[in-house]
Amino acid sequence: MSERVKAIIDGYDNANPGIKTNLYRMLMHGRLAGTGRMVILPVDQGFEHGPARSFAVNPPAYDPRYHFQLAIDAGCSAYAAPLGMLEAGAAAFAGQIPLILKLNSHDVLHDEADPLSSLTGSVRDAQRLGCVAIGFTIYPGSSKIQAMYEQVRQLAVEAKAAGLAVVIWSYPRGSTISKAGETAIDVVAYAAQIAAQLGAHMIKVKLPTAHIEQAEAKKAYEASRVKIDSLAARVAHVVQSAFNGRRIVIFSGGPKSDEDTLLGEVKAIREGGGFGSIIGRNSFQRPKEAALKMLGQVMDIYSK
Repeated sequence: MSERVKAIIDGYDNANPGIKTNLYRMLMHGRLAGTGRMVILPVDQGFEHGPARSFAVNPPAYDPRYHFQLAIDAGCSAYAAPLGMLEAGAAAFAGQIPLILKLNSHDVLHDEADPLSSLTGSVRDAQRLGCVAIGFTIYPGSSKIQAMYEQVRQLAVEAKAAGLAVVIWSYPRGSTISKAGETAIDVVAYAAQIAAQLGAHMIKVKLPTAHIEQAEAKKAYEASRVKIDSLAARVAHVVQSAFNGRRIVIFSGGPKSDEDTLLGEVKAIREGGGFGSIIGRNSFQRPKEAALKMLGQVMDIYSK
């Protein structure tokens, strides 16, 4: 174990040996092993956005096995997906890549203003498939957030008892938050804090903008002169908001973009002390060779 990985795992004071082992497995797997940085491939978009929107641009990606092999060939730290995707390849690729089972999903066939994801997997499923962690999406700002908090708390207790790490996708969304507010610095930092308070070992958030959504938060930012003028500074503030960096915070790769934009964001995450990226559409919506090249460049940045 590298000194950096040891320092990260030591931050989880109350985690049991199983959880620490599974965090170690992710942090010591793939091209970034031992660096304290991670690149994870998430593929829940088929459920969340629909198959054509997700995979038509790169038809081999309709096959769940394609994503296992992409994550392995790229040297990713882990692969995250819903139940059906993992069941389709977990046996064939057993032991080759740490797996994260996404336990809830939301489809856009009923895309309400205040979303509530449905449970589509269980902790028992994660154990059966040999996963290192479970994942769960919450939507702070939704009028249905209380139900999500209750679900994730119960599942976190079950997962921790089973020695599985808990990963929370914390995505602000709802009728009380503006579209710009979904990625506002105060809201994203708040989302990271909420996930940490719910007991997450790893937290996934979107990259924050300099917009401040809440009037009271704006007063606090100005009075304390919180630096948010650059993306790196905003990343640092979000990491600070997750127990002063004692929880792993990784950032979404977002919709498919050009390489220069993506790599510029990765550099800002590194400079701001972020723990890495979870890159889905920017990976599997490219032809495989292009995806491997791009992921290699991302990992080169994080390894510096």
